Amino acid sequence: MTTTLRPHDLIWLTARDALEGITESWVDGVWHTGLPVVVRRDVDGNGRIPVGVRGLKRDQRAAGWVKPECVTRVVSPEDLSVATDLLRSPFITQPPVQVAFQLAQQAWPWTWGITGSAGYALATGVPVIHAQSDLDLLIRAPESLPAAEFERWAVQLGSALCRVDTQVETPLGGFALNEWLRDGKALLKTHTGPRLVADPWNREA
Repeated sequence: MTTTLRPHDLIWLTARDALEGITESWVDGVWHTGLPVVVRRDVDGNGRIPVGVRGLKRDQRAAGWVKPECVTRVVSPEDLSVATDLLRSPFITQPPVQVAFQLAQQAWPWTWGITGSAGYALATGVPVIHAQSDLDLLIRAPESLPAAEFERWAVQLGSALCRVDTQVETPLGGFALNEWLRDGKALLKTHTGPRLVADPWNREA
């Protein structure tokens, strides 16, 4: 599969032994090829994809690697934010999905998607969300955008039915929107580690 993979994409694999570098014993009892793993932010000299495996409990997280040829299917965060699909979801009564549905009915100057437990539930049908779950969102921002637009998004989500965390993805990495709006700078997560920056789009910042 030649699709360019990005952090937070969910990918399905050909077999259990496609997962490399996993030592956690719970993985064999929980994960199977019917479930995706999530692409994480890391670099491998051999061209392998950095992935994370999600279990059924909050503390069940494992990091490993996958060869690109072992990927059979990809679902991106933005694939999960289609209003009609959200409305048909078995989880539409859950606060995180209701909040996402409200966002999906509006026009925004960017592409956005759903990550975290809500994204995993929407992609798999596995009920890993509940009434107290947070909603994790991702905004694609290949170019700098007006802070006023981000403020409009943040103000709306400030009164949402659940706690919402928004990560903004730039060509250089990802940062927490609330942190940046509050402090004027944010920790930019890059493939080579975090950097504190004021301008997440400026390589020299």
